[in-house]
Amino acid sequence: MKRLIVILFLIASISYSQVQKISLSDWNFKNTKEAEWHKANVPGTIHTDLLENKLIENPFYGTTESSLQWIEKEDWEYTSDFNVSEEQLKNNCDVVFEGLDTYADVYINGEKLFSANNMFRGWRNSCKNYFKPGKNTMRVLFHSPVIIEDSLSAAFTKETGIKEMPGGSRVFTRKAAYHYGWDWSPRFVTCGIWRPVYLEFYERGKIQDVETIQNISGNKAVITFNIACYNPDGYELVIFENGKEIGKTPAGQDRTVISTEINNPKLWWCNRLGEPYLYKYKILLRNGKNTIDEKSLNIGLRTIELVQDKDSAGVSFYFKLNGVPVFMKGANFIPPDNFLPRVTKEKYSQLITTAVNSNMNMLRVWGGGVYEDDEFYNLCDENGILVWQDFMFACSMVPIEKEFSENVYKEAVYNIKRLRNHPCIALWSGNNESDEGWKNWGWQNDLNETKKKLLSGAYENIFTNVLPSAVSELHKNSNYVSSSPKIGWGHKESLTEGDSHYWGVWWGMEPFEVFNNKVGRFMSEYGFQGFPNMTTLKSFAADEELFLYSNSLKAHQKHPVGFETIQKYMEMYYKTPSNFSAYIMTSQRLQAYGIKTAIEAHRRAKPYCMGTLYWQFNDCNPVISWSGIDYYGSPKLLQSAVTNAFSDILVSPVEENGKLRVYIVNDLLKDIKGTLEISIQPFNGIRPPEKYLFEVVVKGNSSEIFFEKDLTAALKTIDRYTDYLSAFLITDDGKIYSNEYYFCKPNEIKIIK
Repeated sequence: MKRLIVILFLIASISYSQVQKISLSDWNFKNTKEAEWHKANVPGTIHTDLLENKLIENPFYGTTESSLQWIEKEDWEYTSDFNVSEEQLKNNCDVVFEGLDTYADVYINGEKLFSANNMFRGWRNSCKNYFKPGKNTMRVLFHSPVIIEDSLSAAFTKETGIKEMPGGSRVFTRKAAYHYGWDWSPRFVTCGIWRPVYLEFYERGKIQDVETIQNISGNKAVITFNIACYNPDGYELVIFENGKEIGKTPAGQDRTVISTEINNPKLWWCNRLGEPYLYKYKILLRNGKNTIDEKSLNIGLRTIELVQDKDSAGVSFYFKLNGVPVFMKGANFIPPDNFLPRVTKEKYSQLITTAVNSNMNMLRVWGGGVYEDDEFYNLCDENGILVWQDFMFACSMVPIEKEFSENVYKEAVYNIKRLRNHPCIALWSGNNESDEGWKNWGWQNDLNETKKKLLSGAYENIFTNVLPSAVSELHKNSNYVSSSPKIGWGHKESLTEGDSHYWGVWWGMEPFEVFNNKVGRFMSEYGFQGFPNMTTLKSFAADEELFLYSNSLKAHQKHPVGFETIQKYMEMYYKTPSNFSAYIMTSQRLQAYGIKTAIEAHRRAKPYCMGTLYWQFNDCNPVISWSGIDYYGSPKLLQSAVTNAFSDILVSPVEENGKLRVYIVNDLLKDIKGTLEISIQPFNGIRPPEKYLFEVVVKGNSSEIFFEKDLTAALKTIDRYTDYLSAFLITDDGKIYSNEYYFCKPNEIKIIK
């Protein structure tokens, strides 16, 4: 608190012509039913504040989760005291909350400033007239989201006669869906000031917003800066590119347009295809030599187009980056913590570095989480990771009220403006699986035509009107789809058009071999669970709880039949160990085996299939899940498997259509020359291998068969249970790409001594 007062005093003692931001980080909190105050961390959440004050146990340990559900039913308040000088009160002042979770009333010196009702929006309000010289107090009152949404749900039922909104009461609240529990997440319905809060003082000028629009044609690129300012005195705007002044213009109070032309521009490319080059711009609002306000931007010059054209098989679904069709390799990204303010820049850096090192070029930000922190998108820009960005809707329908759609529009505007200048943004998607749920999950059962029309009308309004209109208006030349997937996995059309979430493996209990046949145009979800490493299990379970179906492990297996599903597949493919440590590692081998099978099938099918994003990249808590990287950043065997399967060049043997085939998939944009060596040999090496050697040229951006043998003829000399195939591509520049293929399941292999 003393440090804040000193900063305020120093700011008050200088000329106050510049925009000044003063963080408010000294807070206390309490339950509204209680008198005692406790120290709070801002940004933070109620759960982490209770934990820091030793008022609750570690939420992730053992079965603690079930004992903490009372927190979501309480109201909580936060207060902060700070000083404001008379000099500062001569200026304009806004209070800015970058994130309030979720239903909150904000007071200054006892007077209500505003109410918030959306976790995904920032909130800026003029507060000058609420301040007084000297000490001021800000109070934020958080109302229980579950009590409010239950009330809204009851009113909805009374008005419409519909017993329950598909997705439950949570859908009435604009809050992260995974907070309510998912099949990989505990239920912790948080509240709090979850992103930074600060006071912003400014006198006569301020940059409010910058939109950049690119036009790339041939060897020339034009960047247009649409700049919105508060600028009653008409101060000039100056733009610097990589430190060099490239233009300036007097600015009016409203919008100013400045364009710059770049000859022979360096284009931004995704990981493994080229450099993600960023032009660094700085925009200054200047009064003579005095800078009033400034904004920095890193701009990647690129075109990104989602191509959905009718063809002989159905409708394509692929991305063109800088005019080139690119096969997308990656995973689905979920929030890295249940308590979001704990996610550090270092955590984001670790995750994006892993994605880069795993040969990924795309992450899908899933619609049941949050629009990620700026740091996430900055790192994706810098590392060439494209982002499929869902709007925050998952597995639900939407309320029918006009106020709800207006709130969603403001949320979309806020986040599109925040993210639109990032070159990493490849696609905006309206929701996750809501269209599929409406059509395939029985949500329409027991609804008459009037009720169906009511819910479908609200859905259509949000996802075919409100959101695409916001994208079209605010993010020029970007891509939008209304829902992911386009068609549910139980329908054959899901494999011929749009993106596909294929869950026949796991949910449908189909064997991994089905992945070879169930290949769609873009596989945006599929997956299989694996246990985390023993160190992670020990972080939440005592030694005596380290066994299947212990209370601690059951509390960290969120899928209703997760243990049973892993066991069933393990019996299909591996010998089930009796030792728990061995069981954990076998589950990871099983997971890696299944996802490797899927990825190779998707890549072999190029260009019919042009993307594979497995579920899921990371975890929000220590849990048994589909992730390749656990909560603590520890990789499972899956991560090594996908790194190899996502290699620039994939050598992929397979039994297909009565043939034994070896494909080579090349995702690079240049031809590769080399030698393909294929060996079929017994595991014990007791007889010489059957060898084949070819000089090959693998075309850029292609998938081709380079070896084919009739399977019936091949099996006359191959024993399925004792032999395996190894394939090596040795390129002319000395790189080696290899793979192995087993003619039977791992648990059927026989090694004859």
